[in-house]
Amino acid sequence: MNFRSGATDEPDINLIPFIDILLVVLIFLMLTTTFNRLRELQVSLPVADAKAPQEQPQQIRVAISADGRFAVDQRVLETPTVDSLVGALQQAAQNRPNPMVVILADAAATHQSVVNVMEAARRSGLAQITFSTQTAGQGSGDSGP
Repeated sequence: MNFRSGATDEPDINLIPFIDILLVVLIFLMLTTTFNRLRELQVSLPVADAKAPQEQPQQIRVAISADGRFAVDQRVLETPTVDSLVGALQQAAQNRPNPMVVILADAAATHQSVVNVMEAARRSGLAQITFSTQTAGQGSGDSGP
């Protein structure tokens, strides 16, 4: 007895799920390639020729402690307000032609304290402001403006 039919059915391959997976992989590759190009953006930075100035302006040094106290030219202010800073800066700038304000802020000082010094310098008419830092190898002190 032959139970087989005369025509044999060939296996049917469903291509729709395969195409869906290929489209997802293609979209993924397109997106990652786009982001990869943005990361590899080549930028040519400008070069500055840092020369020491011929004549150093006179400096008014304003120190800011971690707890928010101010000292103008090593004189500690009684009240740490912008108005008291304005008075101290104007007094320090009396006999100095076009002085530069050098801000020596503690690393733990708040941003508001630094902004207060900058605002006081603006109110006092002092346009030149710089910050004093130290190099990574130094333990304490400053390297100047």
